[in-house]
Amino acid sequence: MKFLFDLFPVILFFGVFKWAEGHPSAAQDLVMQYLGGAMSAGAVTATQAPILLSTAVAIIASLGQIAWLLLRRRKVDGMLWVSLAIIVVFGGATIYFRDDTFIKWKPTILYWAFGLALLVSQLFMKKNLIRVMMEKQVTLPEPIWPRLNLAWIAFFAVMGVLNLYIAFNYSLDTWVNFKMFGSMGLMFAFIIGQSLFLSKYMKDAE
Repeated sequence: MKFLFDLFPVILFFGVFKWAEGHPSAAQDLVMQYLGGAMSAGAVTATQAPILLSTAVAIIASLGQIAWLLLRRRKVDGMLWVSLAIIVVFGGATIYFRDDTFIKWKPTILYWAFGLALLVSQLFMKKNLIRVMMEKQVTLPEPIWPRLNLAWIAFFAVMGVLNLYIAFNYSLDTWVNFKMFGSMGLMFAFIIGQSLFLSKYMKDAE
């Protein structure tokens, strides 16, 4: 359930984009009606409407996530705060300037922010964040934790580059599909590969 909760804005972004693509005139009317005051001067075309509408919904969904947790007096993960800040800034710029360049950069900035946090914590604070998150669930030999942390740093770095490649070398529709299915699939593949790699060490630790 937490996984779906974390993906809530992405799922809504994808769903609204696909709906708006199929109903460009209705999407254009909604954008002009509800987002007109948040944009710089100029008309919104039917081609621009899907990404603007889906971006606005993703921002609202991200704000809703935080509000829901706060109302239920639950802890808000640092990653959610970072994700919220990035979607508000880059999503807001997308809407204001009517330019999808900003929202295309958003996943890359988020990936690189996570990777940088892992790297800085390891180098300057001598704190392995991956270990902090996982050591209650798994027991691993001491030398494995730095390697695991480095693997996640590399994964986030590569994902950031891959997102930019897809975003600026393929159509907007292809990028949206990649954002929903490609990124998620690669994340699952990485986690499965990591689990297979760690399985022998977990047995040895036991």
